[in-house]
Amino acid sequence: MRPPALSGHPRPMRDLRKLVSATVIVSFSIAALMGVIALASGGAFGDTEARVLATTVIVGIESVAVLCYLALAGHRYAVVGIAGAACSAVATGVALCLTWSDSLDGLDVWRVFGVAVTLAASLAQASLLIARAEQRRSLRPGLYATLLAIAVVAVMVVGPIATESGMSGAYWRWFGVIAILDVLGTVVVTALGFVRRAEPGPRLALAGLTPVTEARLVEVAIELGTTPDRLVAEALDSYLMSR
Repeated sequence: MRPPALSGHPRPMRDLRKLVSATVIVSFSIAALMGVIALASGGAFGDTEARVLATTVIVGIESVAVLCYLALAGHRYAVVGIAGAACSAVATGVALCLTWSDSLDGLDVWRVFGVAVTLAASLAQASLLIARAEQRRSLRPGLYATLLAIAVVAVMVVGPIATESGMSGAYWRWFGVIAILDVLGTVVVTALGFVRRAEPGPRLALAGLTPVTEARLVEVAIELGTTPDRLVAEALDSYLMSR
């Protein structure tokens, strides 16, 4: 009996990342070209040129955000990236409508934009941190504390925007404290993620395991956001249960 297919789809996920990355590059390249043409045309810098330049900036910001969310493609916490992509799509759509429409305006539109931008930025930050540090046990306490600070900051920003209520000075002082902890945690976790090597897992001591097979195990484990030893254990458990 052949062992069942491993959970996850590493090859389609890799292809999806390539497709999304190519789409982001092409989209921003087109927007950048439009911006260059608008600035270098030599004519008067009017309303249309300003809107083209604003569109270039908006598409560029969205491109960076998408690359952040893409860091969690195939990861067990990929839902964070998906939620971020949805929020950024709303923010980008509203921003483009505000840029090109003379009739679309009002407090409600700006409220939606503010909430969407806040959530999109927070989820982009969380996506990068999770992708960078979640697999390292020694970094998890700092990572989880930072993610909590990110969530609290996002809620404290969204609250006044959504309710249109003024907050007291004490509220914003606490906001400042948590925002500082947010930034501190982000810097520390990211820095430690760069300077520390990945924690070695138990070495696979299998007789006859070729370098090609070992490299394949490592590749699939990275695609699924796990470790090679855990991947082998899950595949073995799945095989034994199917017999």
